[in-house]
Amino acid sequence: MSAVSDRLPTFPWDKLEPYKKKAAAHHDGIVDLSVGTPVDPVPDLIQKALVDAADSPGYPTVWGTPALRDAITGWAERRLGARGVTHRHVLPIVGSKELVAWLPTQLGLGPGDTVAHPRLAYPTYEVGARLARAEYVAYDDPTELDPAGLKLLWLNSPSNPTGRVLGKEELTRTVAWAREHGVLVVSDECYLELGWEADPVSVLHPDVNGGSHDGLVAVHSLSKRSNLAGYRAAFLVGDPAVLGPLLEIRKHGGMMTSAPTQAAVVAALSDDTHVHEQRERYAARRTALREALLAHGFRIEHSEASLYLWATRDESCWATVDHLADLGILVAPGDFYGPAGERFVRVALTATDERVGAATARLVGR
Repeated sequence: MSAVSDRLPTFPWDKLEPYKKKAAAHHDGIVDLSVGTPVDPVPDLIQKALVDAADSPGYPTVWGTPALRDAITGWAERRLGARGVTHRHVLPIVGSKELVAWLPTQLGLGPGDTVAHPRLAYPTYEVGARLARAEYVAYDDPTELDPAGLKLLWLNSPSNPTGRVLGKEELTRTVAWAREHGVLVVSDECYLELGWEADPVSVLHPDVNGGSHDGLVAVHSLSKRSNLAGYRAAFLVGDPAVLGPLLEIRKHGGMMTSAPTQAAVVAALSDDTHVHEQRERYAARRTALREALLAHGFRIEHSEASLYLWATRDESCWATVDHLADLGILVAPGDFYGPAGERFVRVALTATDERVGAATARLVGR
């Protein structure tokens, strides 16, 4: 067996440690805007559902309870505009990252198969291909890829890290191309409910897919919209011909969401009020940070959705990271997401109002 270091890249966040120490030395403390981890409370109705289901001594099922599947199908129709979604079209997963990392393996991909992902992308798309010992390729326009050997095409809209949103026309063209060449499209839509200057659309919308889910799977998470990153709660919606075999594989692997978490997800997907409230918190933080960054001399590109601002001072991303660390602000260097990000930093909106206020004051020199 090959060493892990031969199969996987260096874990990128380890490289930030020296800058984290520098930022932490600021007299007013660190403002950590490097990782998109929620900091706001889990809504009360979700906590109550979790507690009420705490007496769950038996094993949960991988497919989830009928109530959970009902909640997912109802949400997909209500929020995504998807049509004809049944229990066969959904699959709970243990957080979206494990799915991204292990999907190529669970699909049976390996040497000779290719996984494609955006040129600026969440690093785990590449990690998943590496774990399966498949090839991987980055793209700017997926319809210009060589389809030979291409088995899995990752889309990500809204994008992590850039916040870019793919429009209906672009999604429609990509879906048609993928179907023509027999390529499975898996769309990472975990930030779809966090559109600011654009209204993100799912690949499951009939205007995109013509009313058919064939060859399409969408990935959704409750980590950001409901502050449930600690619960590891996410799900897939899409082609039953893909999800059915995945369900069987995941049964063998014991990849099951805990029963209390399943109950919490039912509560979360059945309520839109807490999502609107959380959006308002993020919108206010986004406005404050955006204005402060612009005043400090940054340029912001894309960022029309998601929980990040994609910002640059037209210098090495590590020079920017170091500069902001001097101000006690920690951000993520753009090259974590591919060489094309080498002159950008990703600034997360996931800090408390007090810490965001501290960051904006430092940026504008107050």
